[in-house]
Amino acid sequence: MDEKMKGRNIFSAENVKSQVGQIGHLLTTKKFWVELVIMTAGMFVAAVGVHFFLIPSKLIVGSITGLSLVISQLIPFFSVGTVIFSINAVLLVMSFLLIGNEFGAKTVYTALILGPLVDFLALIKPMENSMFTEYIAGQALANPWFDLLCFVVILSASQSILFSINASTGGLDILAKILNKYTGMNLGTAVTISGGAICCTAFAINPVNLVIIGLIGTWLNGLILNRFMLDMHSRARVLIISKEYERIREYAVKTLARGVTMHEVVGGYSHEKKVQLEIIMTGDDLSKMMEWLGDNKIDAFCTTDNIREVRGLWVKKKKLTKISHNKEE
Repeated sequence: MDEKMKGRNIFSAENVKSQVGQIGHLLTTKKFWVELVIMTAGMFVAAVGVHFFLIPSKLIVGSITGLSLVISQLIPFFSVGTVIFSINAVLLVMSFLLIGNEFGAKTVYTALILGPLVDFLALIKPMENSMFTEYIAGQALANPWFDLLCFVVILSASQSILFSINASTGGLDILAKILNKYTGMNLGTAVTISGGAICCTAFAINPVNLVIIGLIGTWLNGLILNRFMLDMHSRARVLIISKEYERIREYAVKTLARGVTMHEVVGGYSHEKKVQLEIIMTGDDLSKMMEWLGDNKIDAFCTTDNIREVRGLWVKKKKLTKISHNKEE
């Protein structure tokens, strides 16, 4: 809990007024509206996967919906909708308490719009059978593996988009985010573990082969999610040794708007002292740097390696450009 909130009644008029003021300020920020568009796009991607691949195939992948189907069959007087609502309500409260207001609020929004988006897709493109169903001698033969693969790839893309702005698709993602926050486990592994546990409950109602398909889908979801998240956050560390290091430094700072660290190094063969530039770049920055070096015929020894994540001094281009201009003034 925030230090300012300690000792204060969260239901007091003062606190409610403060929260309303914070929400009002949030609604006026550009960041809020940009992230609202991103969340809507991410959930539309998830809805596409659910409508076109998960519902027609009738697969139970590790998810809150799958767990609800199991519970509703074991306890018939609870409908699937009631179970889904109850579990999601508990998870949303947990997200507010254990993860934070921002994540919880965004997850409420994404959870609310998934159903309407799926219904909207059903109106414009009804799906009675899987699009991979083949008709042989008048008999429909489905292929759940194709549906599974397409759904997992689409869902992983949606999850990675939402996790990147501290949001989620709700349900299982909340459990994964809690595991990620309190154990340090990466999100893909957290999704696999929590989803796998839910999949195993399907042994109570489904044949073994369908449960195994669900487990494989959950495992693939974790692997692909990790791949998406890695690609979204990865950067290139570029090391450059050149006699024209000042020109390269100036191009990196003023044109690419990237910070540069300079090291003095000694050649192992010539024992000659040289300057090595270390620059953290995006893939686009790296392409521009290599093209610029070639166009300007600069003799340089360059090596690159991928890094999974950057924290601390990594800043947005606009911010770094502003800092550079202020220094020049």
